[in-house]
Amino acid sequence: MLTAIDASQANQRIEDADVLAFATQAGRALVTYNRRHFIRLHAACSVQHGGIVACTVDVDIGALAERIDREVTRLPALEGCLVRITRRSSAR
Repeated sequence: MLTAIDASQANQRIEDADVLAFATQAGRALVTYNRRHFIRLHAACSVQHGGIVACTVDVDIGALAERIDREVTRLPALEGCLVRITRRSSAR
């Protein structure tokens, strides 16, 4: 795992396309809460990328990580894919 902070890319107003290009060049998929922008970027993307995992915010990080793992491991490959991860409803 490489966070934007670890990569010295955080809080710099870097364009979404550049964030995706950085991840792609590093051979990594991108996990983001910025769903709307990255879903649009994926739809408009004319180049292959390492994958985009677009998540809704969930304070239960462990549960979020489990949902991401479950969805990503179902795929034969993540490259070029958009995976949407949503928070479970708290209604019972």
